Amino acid sequence: MPITKLPALLCLLLWSSTGIAADLTLQHHGVILQYHHVSTETPASTSVSPEQFAEHMQYLAENHNVISLQDMLYKLSRHQPLPDNAVAITFDDGYTNILQNAHPILQRHGFNYTVFINPALIGNESQQLSWKQVKQMQKDGVWFANHTNHHQHLLSRGDMSKAQWLANLKEEILSAESKLQEELGYSLRYLAYPYGEYNSDLQALVKDLGFIGLGQQSGAVAPFSDMTALPRFPAAGVYANLKTLKVKLSSLAMPSLYAPLDPELALDNLQPTWTTKIDTNDIRPAQLACYFQGKKLQPVWEMQDVFSLTMPTPLSAGRARVNCTAPSKQDPSRYYWHSQPFFVPTNDGRWLD
Repeated sequence: MPITKLPALLCLLLWSSTGIAADLTLQHHGVILQYHHVSTETPASTSVSPEQFAEHMQYLAENHNVISLQDMLYKLSRHQPLPDNAVAITFDDGYTNILQNAHPILQRHGFNYTVFINPALIGNESQQLSWKQVKQMQKDGVWFANHTNHHQHLLSRGDMSKAQWLANLKEEILSAESKLQEELGYSLRYLAYPYGEYNSDLQALVKDLGFIGLGQQSGAVAPFSDMTALPRFPAAGVYANLKTLKVKLSSLAMPSLYAPLDPELALDNLQPTWTTKIDTNDIRPAQLACYFQGKKLQPVWEMQDVFSLTMPTPLSAGRARVNCTAPSKQDPSRYYWHSQPFFVPTNDGRWLD
C-alpha cells in the first residue's frame, strides 16, 4: 500500500530517519512557470503584458537554465540532477496571443516551452489557436499537452455517481490525448488540471492512466514530488512582479510528508487542520513560515520536525492555498517552498471560474 494512503500517525512512524531528501542535492530541484495570456487586452488575473513577459524571459536568460518540461520531468523521475537553477516554461489554454506575443520572445532566447491545450476548442473559439498554427509552432520546437478536451471544472459531479463521474473524466482525458496523438504524432501523457482543481480520486485516476498531473499551486519540484499534482508558479496578474518572482525562481521543493489531506473540501469541513513532517537536514524548523492571503499562520510544533496548521477562518467558495517556506541551510538565499491548495464549491455545488 502506498505510504500516502496510510493513516496519518502510521505515516509518521514509517518516516525514514535519514529523510526523503538525504541523498539529493540542490541540483535535484527545479521550477515550472505557468502562464495563460500574454496580452494587455485579456483578464488581468491571468495575463502578463508582452513587456513584462519580455522582462521575465530576459531575467531567465541571464540567471537560469531554461530546459524543456520533458527534460525536467524525465530527470526528476530518474533522480538525476538538473542544470543549475533549472526552469521549465508552460502555458495553459491555447490562446492566439501566445503565438502573437510570447512566441517571438521565446524564439529569440531559444527557450523551449509547452502549451497545455483543449483539443475540442482549438480552431473553434476566436481566441484559440487553430490546428494549423499549433502545427507551425510544433515545427518551431513547441510542445503541446493535455488540458482535457473541453476545459471544464473536473470536480463538478452534479447528480452523477462517483463511478459515472470518473468514467466521464477518463473519457475527457483520453479523448483529448487521442486527438493530440492524431494531430501532432505524439502523446506526452501530461495533464494540466483546468483551474488547477483536483482531488484524491482524480489523482488516483491520473496515476492509473499513466499520466503526470500538473496543478496551479505554487512551489518547486524534486524527485520526491507527487507526480499526480506537480506545482507550478503562476507568473501573471499579481504574481507577475519580477521582484517577487525572482525568489520563487530560485526556490526548492519542500521535503515533506503530509497526512492524507484532500484539497477538495466538503461544506462541513471548511476550517481544516492538517499535520506535516519535514526533512530537516537542510531546514531549521524555527525559520519555517506559513502564510494565507498574506497573513502569517502559526504552526504548532508537535515534534522537532512535525507541525500542524489550522485555517484561521472557514474558507469561502473558490480556490485558496497556504504557502510554507524556509531558507536552505546550504544556501540561505534559496527557500524551500510548499503550497497546500484548497478547492471549495458554492453551497449549491457549483465551481467558480
